[in-house]
Amino acid sequence: MRNPIGGLAALIILIAVLVIGMGSVFTVGQTQQALVLRFGEPISGRALVTTPGLHFKIPFIETVTLLDNRILDLETSKQEVLASDNNRIEVDAFLRYRIVDALRFYQTVGTIQRANNQLGSVLSSALRRVLGEATMLQIVREGRSSLMVSIRDLVNTEASRLGAEVIDVRIRRADLPRQISERIYNRMQTERSREAAEFRAQGSEQAQKIRARADRDVVVLRAEAQRQADQVRGEGDAERNRIFAEAYNQDPKFFSFYRSMQAYETGLKGGDTRLIISPNSEFFRFFGQSSGIRPPAANANGAPEAPAGSPQAQVNQGAARVQ
Repeated sequence: MRNPIGGLAALIILIAVLVIGMGSVFTVGQTQQALVLRFGEPISGRALVTTPGLHFKIPFIETVTLLDNRILDLETSKQEVLASDNNRIEVDAFLRYRIVDALRFYQTVGTIQRANNQLGSVLSSALRRVLGEATMLQIVREGRSSLMVSIRDLVNTEASRLGAEVIDVRIRRADLPRQISERIYNRMQTERSREAAEFRAQGSEQAQKIRARADRDVVVLRAEAQRQADQVRGEGDAERNRIFAEAYNQDPKFFSFYRSMQAYETGLKGGDTRLIISPNSEFFRFFGQSSGIRPPAANANGAPEAPAGSPQAQVNQGAARVQ
């Protein structure tokens, strides 16, 4: 039989070898750098390990602290800054840094979280100091790039004491506080409404001027057209009268007949007007004779009455006086 005590001892030795073997090696990644410490103090000559891969250390005596060697981001919360022209501005900024001296970084802050807290405070102080000396226009538009460089230099001075290097500082946003922005927006809206009302009034004035000018032109054009129409109508009436006069001179009887026919057509139309005219009136002279000349009326003896002005008529008138 095997000795159980020997087997247990072998197992203990195997476990101890495994523990010692695992405690004597460590791995450094591509994005990491390592600090080898002996009882909390760096080992001279091999304290910093930057080569990725498998490395060795003395177990239980030496410890390894891994640090990131990539570019790290730090964002600050939005803060209010008073510019040199007494304008309050809300600024949102961030910075990027990396660890350049791992030993000093470990000795001063120890961890990245503590470094972020300390660099965040430094960044806030640098923002208030640099932006407090600039105007709002410089912060928003004109000198923003130079201001960010100044902030980076100030923060880098403090970061170098921590074993870090600030690569870049950026102002993400620089806006007025919400209350001030709302007041400015309301003032701008009121100003734009006033300008819009002024433009509408000017447009209405121009429209009225154009409309009045158009109405005046219409009246002038109508008056001119009416004048030309009256002139043409007068010329036509004159020409008509001239033609009528020539026709009358050529044949007075026919002209008299024609005018009577027109008078019949106009006067005898149906309507509400009633005329009481004797059939023997001059108006109906063409109804009895086509020539329009009535026969002489008979006297008391039954003889036809002589025409007025004739010698016989004068004789008859003298006889009537004698009787």
